[in-house]
Amino acid sequence: QVQLVESGGGLVQTGGSLRLSCAASGSIFSINDMGWHRQAPGKQRELVAAITSGGSTNYADSVKGRFTISRDNAKNTVYLQMNSLKSEDTAVYYCNADLYSGSFRYLVVWGQGTLVTVSS
Repeated sequence: QVQLVESGGGLVQTGGSLRLSCAASGSIFSINDMGWHRQAPGKQRELVAAITSGGSTNYADSVKGRFTISRDNAKNTVYLQMNSLKSEDTAVYYCNADLYSGSFRYLVVWGQGTLVTVSS
């Protein structure tokens, strides 16, 4: 069984920074894309940032220039560095990965989510 476990969420003031981490564990053959999504109260889940196995990145317009996604393939971990946080960044942040398990099954796996609250 493959799991994604997020960490690093919390309460931060407007203009502050947080770094989220998401580690994949279990029987994994390879991981393709990894990403971060978020869901604010009363809103749909939206893509924040994604990164390919080769390191190409994609960002939502709302976070460009403020957030940076990165990954450590050796650790099966993806990170989201969030700077200049705004109140509208308040949401539950979920990581996801599409991967091949050790038995070569294609899976799309989601983490349980971590809450980020930005207060003024």
